[in-house]
Amino acid sequence: MLQPYLIAGRVEAGCDEAGRGCLAGPVTAAAVILPPDFHNELINDSKQLTEHQRELLRPVIERKAVAWAVAMVSPQEIDHINILRASITAMHRALDQLSVRPEGILVDGNRFFPYHDIPHTTIVKGDGKMLSIAAASILAKTHRDELMRQLDAEFPQYGWAKNKGYPTPAHRAAIKQYGITPHHRRTFQLLPQPTLFDDAEL
Repeated sequence: MLQPYLIAGRVEAGCDEAGRGCLAGPVTAAAVILPPDFHNELINDSKQLTEHQRELLRPVIERKAVAWAVAMVSPQEIDHINILRASITAMHRALDQLSVRPEGILVDGNRFFPYHDIPHTTIVKGDGKMLSIAAASILAKTHRDELMRQLDAEFPQYGWAKNKGYPTPAHRAAIKQYGITPHHRRTFQLLPQPTLFDDAEL
């Protein structure tokens, strides 16, 4: 069972991101402040849930949260500042949009940049330990998936409605065949490195 808070009585915002390992699309982050009495047995790390479960939980979280926000960092920004900084920047942008100022920030992972004067705690695999981080992981994932489905209509050959921009064999095959789009991250390894024998004459 996930913990509802780290420090009782403190207004805590859980933060998590989605899309960090993708070849295309933005990195997306969410910040969520849940009420002290919030309870939902289905909420867990978004990766442990089916797409259908995540989509069912999204409106529940958005309706019952004290405050929530989602923010994105574009592929161009990712290429400029690197994916770690982009992920944390997305979290900061989500925190900027919260209608309630948190007294503490709980972050999934082990890296974070200080946000104003609000204390933060990084928690490895926090999306499977803290309720607010798990809720943030669900919002980040569902909002990003929704965008990738929209982008798929514009670039259907890459299969983004299905792979959401992750480096599947089909996605890489499409990059090899059609090239890249403005939504691809140019600093990522979009195609596998050739082996020593790829260009050898047999």
